[in-house]
Amino acid sequence: MGCTEAEWLGWLPAAMGHHAWQRNGQSASVDIKNTDGSMGRMQVQWQDGAPRQIALIRIPRLLVSFQFEGLTDAQRYTFMRRFDLYMQRGGG
Repeated sequence: MGCTEAEWLGWLPAAMGHHAWQRNGQSASVDIKNTDGSMGRMQVQWQDGAPRQIALIRIPRLLVSFQFEGLTDAQRYTFMRRFDLYMQRGGG
């Protein structure tokens, strides 16, 4: 992710949507309800990475990993599609 941890933490609550989640340091656990009513879970972890440098521009970098359990591929896709769209930043 091309952002600082402070930016990430500012965007994270809205990116989680209506799902219950809890932060613990540089990680968060998210409860995701399956269509059959059972619960799945996503664990997301982040840490600062070395900034990317392109010519004179330095872009902060956050290394983020996701781990899912108890969800189908379709359920993971549905969650991550919304999450990715919310976290996406651009200009032009």
